Amino acid sequence: MTDERQPSLTVAILCGGQSRRMGQDKGLMPFLGRPLVQRVVERVRPLSGEIVLVTNRPDDYRFLGLSMLPDALPGRGPLGGAFTAVMACRSTALALVACDMPFVNAAVLARAYQVLAAEGCDAVVPLTANGTEALHAVYRAATCAPVMKAALDAGALKMDGWLRQVRTRFITPDEIARFDPEGLAFVNVNTPEDFRAAEQRARR
Repeated sequence: MTDERQPSLTVAILCGGQSRRMGQDKGLMPFLGRPLVQRVVERVRPLSGEIVLVTNRPDDYRFLGLSMLPDALPGRGPLGGAFTAVMACRSTALALVACDMPFVNAAVLARAYQVLAAEGCDAVVPLTANGTEALHAVYRAATCAPVMKAALDAGALKMDGWLRQVRTRFITPDEIARFDPEGLAFVNVNTPEDFRAAEQRARR
């Protein structure tokens, strides 16, 4: 990175969740013959040499050889996992993704990272017809951490309720389409049917 304004970047992958609809740990399920989380790691690796996992099951994920963080506030949903990541982040910026997103798009995240640096905002989050994609986004750790904590103290569990309280830049569908023309970046797998459909897409 040659731009002196460009913040350093860490990538965090959330590997928590109850996986009630799937019935097992989604990140460890074989996707095209290897654990889904391994596919996610490989897709985000071009973004940073600093990749961490947020998980309360470190022994199950040790095979990846990555740093791991236990939930700072167990049982507090995706926002609790995100807060864990921003609190531990040693970089200026944090790219946050979930382990159940087989088509995580490094180009979309790289674009979000560029916008964060260029526009001086605190969060850069894709916005689609389905709403915000806060688990495929980039955050400025120092400014987002206290706002996340306040939201958690108020009982929030979801990722997007606090975004209006910081300088958030939403990436539009038109911007996203430049880097994700097939519209797959935000697909996640919550059920066995979702998983099989995503595998079929990946094979094609």
